[in-house]
Amino acid sequence: MNANFDFSFEHLIKSEGGYVWDKDDAGGETNLGVTVGAWSAYLGRPIKPGEMKALTKSDVKPFYKKMYWDKVRGDDLPKGVDYAVFDFAVNAGPGRASKFLQQAVGAVADGDIGPGTMALVNKIAPTELLQKFSKQKELFYNGIVERNQTQQKFLKGWMNRVSSVQAAASSMLA
Repeated sequence: MNANFDFSFEHLIKSEGGYVWDKDDAGGETNLGVTVGAWSAYLGRPIKPGEMKALTKSDVKPFYKKMYWDKVRGDDLPKGVDYAVFDFAVNAGPGRASKFLQQAVGAVADGDIGPGTMALVNKIAPTELLQKFSKQKELFYNGIVERNQTQQKFLKGWMNRVSSVQAAASSMLA
């Protein structure tokens, strides 16, 4: 197992923050970055009142590993790249994160990180891959705002996150 999951998880949790329920956020009630819908699906049952507010880091860590890190093959990605892809998977879905990774390395963007994608990942310099991946994220977030102006209030935070993830991921490469 890639030892970078624990480090990446701690960085992610700092970005995700605590409990929020913003009427403009499509995720609805959220704690530690986990939406009520995602938590319900993970547990296979409806969420009880107050349950989201009570979540702890130790509660959600296995959720993040199974639902995001594993789905983007975090253990198989280069250190730093693993964190950037994982973070974006949490923010925009593992399928989109996988496709963005594939596009960054010139693979067919089908959302399935298989042997062909991994071969291309291993051929590109991680610094170049991180730059390409971050650029795609910026375009994605700007596109959200272009399509729906109510999301403008989130753009600065999204862009700050792109920058901070890029910086942290780059430092992991050193």
